Amino acid sequence: MANGWAPDGAVQDQIDDTVKDAVSAARARMPDGEGADDCDDCGETISAGRREALPGVRTCVPCQSIRDGKRSAAGINRRGSKDSQLR
Repeated sequence: MANGWAPDGAVQDQIDDTVKDAVSAARARMPDGEGADDCDDCGETISAGRREALPGVRTCVPCQSIRDGKRSAAGINRRGSKDSQLR
């Protein structure tokens, strides 16, 4: 049951859209193209298991962990603030 002017199922629609956005962003970050034998960042050899699991990978696990730590979350805030919902 929706509140106010929101149609029934509006909350689930927001959840579905958020999940779709997250999946799209994750797919966009996945490596594609020709992979590398050595890491682009540090030059160490990328393990065969990692290259097999992620075709197109160009970084070793430690360097990818550093890259992932630097990534900032960006997206759409669908929740809004309570103040904006009360207006």
